[in-house]
Amino acid sequence: MSFKVGMVSLGCPKNQMDAEQMLARLQNAGITLTADAGQADLVIINTCGFIEEAKQESIENILEFAQLKAEGRLRKIVVTGCLAQRYQEELVSELPECDGVLGLGANADIVEAVKAVMTGEKTVRFPARECWTLDGPRLLTTPGFYAYLRIGDGCSNRCAYCAIPLIRGPLRSRGMEEVLQEARTLAEGGVKELILVAQDLTLYGAETGGGPKLPELLEKLCEIDGLRWIRLLYCYPEHIDDRLLEVIAAQEKIVNYLDIPIQHSSERVLAAMNRPGGGERLKAQIRHIREQVPGIVLRTTVMTGFPGEGKAEFEELCEFVREMRFERLGCFAFSPEEGTPACTMEGQVSERVRNRRRDIVMETQARIADEYSAAQVGKTAVVLVEGFDRYAGCWFGRSAADAPEIDGKVFFMVPDGGKKPRPGDFVQVRIGEVLEGELMGECVD
Repeated sequence: MSFKVGMVSLGCPKNQMDAEQMLARLQNAGITLTADAGQADLVIINTCGFIEEAKQESIENILEFAQLKAEGRLRKIVVTGCLAQRYQEELVSELPECDGVLGLGANADIVEAVKAVMTGEKTVRFPARECWTLDGPRLLTTPGFYAYLRIGDGCSNRCAYCAIPLIRGPLRSRGMEEVLQEARTLAEGGVKELILVAQDLTLYGAETGGGPKLPELLEKLCEIDGLRWIRLLYCYPEHIDDRLLEVIAAQEKIVNYLDIPIQHSSERVLAAMNRPGGGERLKAQIRHIREQVPGIVLRTTVMTGFPGEGKAEFEELCEFVREMRFERLGCFAFSPEEGTPACTMEGQVSERVRNRRRDIVMETQARIADEYSAAQVGKTAVVLVEGFDRYAGCWFGRSAADAPEIDGKVFFMVPDGGKKPRPGDFVQVRIGEVLEGELMGECVD
């Protein structure tokens, strides 16, 4: 039986890597894949179920493909990912248009599930999450010069607002040799930037005893030929120690960039979130990080409208953002998620207030980000080339200060007679101006 399979993957890079591993299994089984899900016979929707906005996006995608199915332009729909894991019975009963619903543990069965669905069998599988081993071949969905590398899955931090432990379970780190072998394979395949992800990178290996092993892993990754940049996402502040900072400062391949989700600065709000620390402790730690790793770019995320956040706590957060001047910051309004302690806490803040506070924080951060960008004018940055913008008539890429998808771009011209770069090249760009928040410059190689 011949058929084409397409996939839509939503949510975070960790979910994207689940998708890449499933795609590799399908391809290795001889199943034809198409990048255009609208042209597929069967579409796999790899969903996100983290917060309400993500859940709505997942459901909207399911309904859109259900309409294509009703019109006869699509034969089958299979739903995987975090939404399927979290709302098992609801998806099966309320969305009969779905021909297959697979929990995270069934990702390893994707080939058998797809074949069963194409024969007309309604396929519902929810084995234990641990059946998905996290190792195995991947079919990269990123450009060939950068890739995400998952070093662990799940989380044991138990923040009061977070559904991740409910969906993906407690922290389980991958074996170091498995991680290193995958990194070598990626480098041999042309990957130059490796982006490490987990729910909390800083706890890598901690559950196996002997303390976190991220510094050791980083030093070994830096020995791999071919890799130029290694980027760290999702490092919880309470677990960042001097050993980790020493490695970041000493290793040239590790870019001076850290994603540190702090969520809030009020000690009272953080305690209610089941997170340690407070404003003064966080300020001291951030200053220490900047002292130990000069020039480091810090990205963070904060949350507005958590239950019990009053005007005083919100103003404390705003002042914290103004004082710390994070180079990169994202703000989310609290989302009351079923099954989490925060969902039923007293002192719930109205959605309107939550969203308005989020907008105020982002307006504050926009001014900080503009000032940071303006300070780059006249400097020269190393840029990883991503492509050519035909409409703008210039090249674009990312500096070490920019993670893919979440940060900005650097646009640049190549002087007449200059060698045209290719995607994946590293070039020197002198920044000449800021246009609509993006850096513009000229290649000076």
